[in-house]
Amino acid sequence: MTFPRRRFLAASLAAFAAPLFAQQAPALLPATKGRRVVVVGGGWGGLSAARRLRELAPELEVVLIERNAAFFSMPLSNQWLDGRIDAALLTHDFAAAAKAFGYTFIRAEVSAIDRARRRIHTAGGSVDYDWLVLATGIRHDYGAWLGDDARAIAHVRERFFCAWTPGAEFAALKAKLDAFRGGDLVMTLPPPPYRCQPAPYERALVIGRMIKRRGLRARLHVLDPGTLSPRFAEAFEDDYKDQITHYSQAKVKALDPFGKTIATEFDDLRFDDAILMPPQQAGDLAWQAGLIGRDAEGKPTGWAAQDPLHLHALEDERVFLVGDLIDRASLLFGHYPKSGRLASRLGAIAAHEIAARAQGKIAEPLLPDSSCFIYSRLEPAELTRIDTHYRVRGDGVIAQTTQQHHDPNPRGEDIAWAKGMFGEMLAYK
Repeated sequence: MTFPRRRFLAASLAAFAAPLFAQQAPALLPATKGRRVVVVGGGWGGLSAARRLRELAPELEVVLIERNAAFFSMPLSNQWLDGRIDAALLTHDFAAAAKAFGYTFIRAEVSAIDRARRRIHTAGGSVDYDWLVLATGIRHDYGAWLGDDARAIAHVRERFFCAWTPGAEFAALKAKLDAFRGGDLVMTLPPPPYRCQPAPYERALVIGRMIKRRGLRARLHVLDPGTLSPRFAEAFEDDYKDQITHYSQAKVKALDPFGKTIATEFDDLRFDDAILMPPQQAGDLAWQAGLIGRDAEGKPTGWAAQDPLHLHALEDERVFLVGDLIDRASLLFGHYPKSGRLASRLGAIAAHEIAARAQGKIAEPLLPDSSCFIYSRLEPAELTRIDTHYRVRGDGVIAQTTQQHHDPNPRGEDIAWAKGMFGEMLAYK
């Protein structure tokens, strides 16, 4: 995965510059009488960390900082795009969760982390911490396609956004699809690892059905750098042969967002509209704070490097890394699945580690698990559940076991699972 040198240098300079302005910022909160844990990021991992910390270490002050006003669940969001569930199930108030569980919620965007002073900086002021949980998710590396062309990157973000993170883009994608009247629609998939790997195929099914139901003269072109699983291949061929074309091993080589052309090693396509998902990597703050791992050649991996058993950053034992931003967990399988449930379990493990350290103890290592529900067919509905479990081998390496369960007659198991998770993280009833 490429990372332009200019952007890497800018991130490195920001890491050194952060202390200069962070020390001048007013305090966003009064000094704590005890010790404080700051959680940055209100996704599945951050919410779980904040809630569990209040249970496991009630003596600690817990502060959750998130830039969005409300939580929006990406798991099940394709069903919302398809009109099968209401947005009210996926949208939840951060302030209500904070009140229910007893931590402090601040709506703000963190601009820098000063690890030397244990301080985070926002436009409204700074907050000091004793421990930091960084759960800020991913960013999209448009530079892998467009280099340092800021104008082209801005055009892609504005016109051909992929809506793979919570926020305004997702509502904009629904509006885009509702307004689509035909033509060639291109959707790219990033190379792994990326957030919830089966989900783009489910989204393709949703779009294929939309095209078919409306009787549009249109085709969805799915450019996939990998290969398609048999279940999705069957659904694409049997149900949406005239609506979807899937291209395997189709890594994007060149993109002209103004001329609306995209090239792979095998095909050059012109499109009328697009949903362009570039390679993913850890969010901006992990770069700014100098937490990105490096490979054997010393190049940035793109992901935040963590101790695989205890989740603190390799560069700083006061910083814990949870969720989709983390680097490889094992030599055997590489990255954990970047799923909502796994992020929530990592958040709970980070809380377990911090609570033990606050009491002067060494925490017994815990491992996460993952569950992912995905529709592999829409008409008739067929649901696949992917369960992943982990254990530590005798040599200390984490091993992975994955099971898939195919359900040809789903009865709302995915929604029941989501409601349970929302209750656990957000006090949903």
